[in-house]
Amino acid sequence: MKKNILIMLLAAIMLASCGEYNKLLKSTDYEYKYEAAKTYFAKGQYNRAATLLNELITILKGTDKAEESLYMLGMCYYNQRDYQTAAQTFIQYYNVYPRGTFTELARFQAGKSLFLDTPEPRLDQSGTYVAIQQLQAFLEYYPQSSKKEEAQEMVFQLQDRLVMKEYDSARLYYNLGNYRGNNYLACVITAQNALKDYPYTNLREDLSMLILRAKYEMAVYSVEEKRVDRYRETVDEYYAFKNEFPESQYTKEADKIFKESEKMIKPEDETEGITE
Repeated sequence: MKKNILIMLLAAIMLASCGEYNKLLKSTDYEYKYEAAKTYFAKGQYNRAATLLNELITILKGTDKAEESLYMLGMCYYNQRDYQTAAQTFIQYYNVYPRGTFTELARFQAGKSLFLDTPEPRLDQSGTYVAIQQLQAFLEYYPQSSKKEEAQEMVFQLQDRLVMKEYDSARLYYNLGNYRGNNYLACVITAQNALKDYPYTNLREDLSMLILRAKYEMAVYSVEEKRVDRYRETVDEYYAFKNEFPESQYTKEADKIFKESEKMIKPEDETEGITE
């Protein structure tokens, strides 16, 4: 009996709440709607708050309340994990209010929303570039912001995502080998470009080792007149690798490549010495 009464009370409260909300939607008391939207937002009822705020940003245009309503609307979408719409709303805010109360936060939240919406490395990374642009713009506008470190960390993570895509591409070229062309050369170029564009990446050692492997394979499968020169290039790459990564996890493999390359160079050097 008590359980049934409790259920009836809860249902009555919910119906009353729904009824109040429906009346609110029809109301022309926009001050009341504004306060109600803030209350819904504070309670985490973001869908209801967003419905009211979408109306208020037009009705209250030109007032401080319209400015706050637009920022709150962005946060409603953000908290509902609709990151694309959130980013668009924050961008709209700082374009409309370039010196507004929430402009710094809006720029930050636009970048963060896009950061959270970026795809995994194997997919198209167009959105990643846009997110980096937004976050870098925020850092340029607000170099002393309390959000600076968080924004920088997001930029680094996004750049690592781009590097991972390049690393995966370079590794694919390496695995294709000589299939329909010199894919080892494509591997080297892709990895070198990644290192040039993102010199501080966490994948620097892996990319450098991939270049060494690819150069060695190019030498192995090279035509005779180019073979020795390519083995020499491999040795040069080995010394560069060892200099940068003296305690590398790939030391054993790199040393083996070096020894095999040296074997192929020495007979040629000895022949040149006899000729002289």
